[in-house]
Amino acid sequence: MEPEYELPNATAFWFSPASPFDNFSLEAPTNTSQNATGQHFDLTSNAILTFIYFVVCIIGLCGNTLVIYVILRYAKMKTITNIYILNLAIADELFMLGLPFLAMQVALVHWPFGKALCRIVMTVDGINQFTSIFCLTVMSVDRYLAVVHPIKSAKWRRPRTAKMINVAVWGVSLLVIMPIMIYAGVQHNHGRSSCTIIWPGESGAWYTGFIIYAFILGFLVPLTIICLCYLFIIIKVKSSGIRVGSSKRKKSEKKVTRMVSIVVAVFIFCWLPFYIFNVSSVSVMIVPTPVLKGMFDFVVVLSYANSCAN
Repeated sequence: MEPEYELPNATAFWFSPASPFDNFSLEAPTNTSQNATGQHFDLTSNAILTFIYFVVCIIGLCGNTLVIYVILRYAKMKTITNIYILNLAIADELFMLGLPFLAMQVALVHWPFGKALCRIVMTVDGINQFTSIFCLTVMSVDRYLAVVHPIKSAKWRRPRTAKMINVAVWGVSLLVIMPIMIYAGVQHNHGRSSCTIIWPGESGAWYTGFIIYAFILGFLVPLTIICLCYLFIIIKVKSSGIRVGSSKRKKSEKKVTRMVSIVVAVFIFCWLPFYIFNVSSVSVMIVPTPVLKGMFDFVVVLSYANSCAN
């Protein structure tokens, strides 16, 4: 019987069953040297990926911890904007905590932590992923109100209101990831276990629905809102700048453009490839290959790296 190469699960936890690389194996080449080369490549790529996950985790934890400390330590830092930034940092901090578990699953090609911890990790990972994205959206809306409607929004843009909105964001995220909380579990395949989502009944239909559901709520809607907010901000700054003089107008345009490009570009750069892969897995037939699997590993790292860039 010929040996097989089994490519490990490399998705973010709550997309574990959604990966086009789950539950499949590639037939090993009959040539012994080719077989050894393929296995060596797989082990090397897993080792590199595991190392990258831990590096991203350390950087993300250190950076977000520093942000949380500074905002909580100094009273003058407790502005409305910084309250939202604090919530984003907390979400990103908790999001990073799932990385060591993902790294271990990639390294071992196996989930050794049991069903209970699997469900906890997937729930925490999912809720904080959506919370992080929703925080960026709330911050964009806040910037829109502050710049476009500074007088009208003054009565709403208060620290207490910001804290209440932060709580609401966590509540909405909890509702959004309810399917993960219900169906997360450990799946056994070829003598190995993986932390994934075990859908009931016709799993293909559930999987397709969840991918579309997550794409709309976790990327398309937030991105649309963010882009619209900054579009209106640019229009407002340009129209205001014309009245105050050309030099100030150019300076304002440059500052806002830089801010828009950073926020929107980082968001798209980190998350668009991830969702392209996942949406493609339900819309077209994907033939899994080691190269394609490596590309997917990379876009998963990018999605986590967004929590470092924020």
